[in-house]
Amino acid sequence: MKVVIVGYGRVGARTALVLREEGHDVTVVDNDERKVERAEEAGFEVFEGDGSSEAVLRRAGVEGADAVGGLTGDPNVNFAACMIGKEFGCRAVMRVSEDYRQEIYERYADDVDDVIYPERLGAAGAKTALLGGDFNAVGELTEQLRLSMLVVPEGAPVVGQKVANVDLGPDGRIYAHGGSREPMTIPLPGTTVEAGDRLALVADRDRFDDVRRVLLGEETKGNA
Repeated sequence: MKVVIVGYGRVGARTALVLREEGHDVTVVDNDERKVERAEEAGFEVFEGDGSSEAVLRRAGVEGADAVGGLTGDPNVNFAACMIGKEFGCRAVMRVSEDYRQEIYERYADDVDDVIYPERLGAAGAKTALLGGDFNAVGELTEQLRLSMLVVPEGAPVVGQKVANVDLGPDGRIYAHGGSREPMTIPLPGTTVEAGDRLALVADRDRFDDVRRVLLGEETKGNA
């Protein structure tokens, strides 16, 4: 796939690197001279300019791209980049901050293919969304992280909690959520976990069982 990444900060840079390592053609757009230099030093084709400008994105090859990621810290730039990408038939994924109100999230979500919270998902989530990945996956994200789908049993500690409020510490994150008969998606901030729901959990491999117990209680063996 050919992917245009708008924003070469922490999330954009890591996403670009992961995509390239997997064999995808990645072009970077950023208006910060220092970030442009870093992207060039990393070997990317880079276009300096405003990622919300159609002229800049045309120069970056958006017309022939498969996906556009608006991954800057500015949601207005990200949204504009995604809308331009959609005009050219690209898959559009935008980054928002985790503290956005639900109605703002929903407004963006109606217009783009995926909205990501890098604070929760990081580059792995951005990369998966850009490639149109299926959240119903069980596998290894990296040598350090494991992704697994869990079914929430009756009486689990997480039942009744809002996904945004679930604290798993530094060792794990809820990656996606789905009702028992719903597809799994990145959860809205106000989504409440119910018994029978499915959760995609990203956790440190060495701490995975401990994180799972925090979510589900002691009866977790064989649920992943």
